[in-house]
Amino acid sequence: MWADDAALDAAERRLDDWETSLAERAKRAKTLSATMRDLTGTAHNADQTVDVTVDSAGLLIDLRLDERIRQQPAAHTARQILETTTAARADLLRQVSDAVTESLGDDASAQAIIDSYRTRVLRDQGPDDARR
Repeated sequence: MWADDAALDAAERRLDDWETSLAERAKRAKTLSATMRDLTGTAHNADQTVDVTVDSAGLLIDLRLDERIRQQPAAHTARQILETTTAARADLLRQVSDAVTESLGDDASAQAIIDSYRTRVLRDQGPDDARR
């Protein structure tokens, strides 16, 4: 009978440990979600004429153009805005990666979250952007 009681106790401990682990992981995920929701990415171009901020989804929420921008062709300004937006999204992705790794560690689920975010945030990157 002792072997059965010991096995039952061990099974109960494993279930309790598993439940605790799931509860802790859920708490970290909730905290991570709130953290990520508040993140923004920012960047400026080399000559500081374009400053861009993107929200947690990678969408443009602030664009500041220096008056010197008036002295260059509009097509050049457009390229600068797109390039700086890409850099702001990269900054956002770096922050997301840091937050996920800090919260969940460096396991497969953390990497999956980062990869998913990378796909969504950088989805619009490519040669067709200038034609939109």
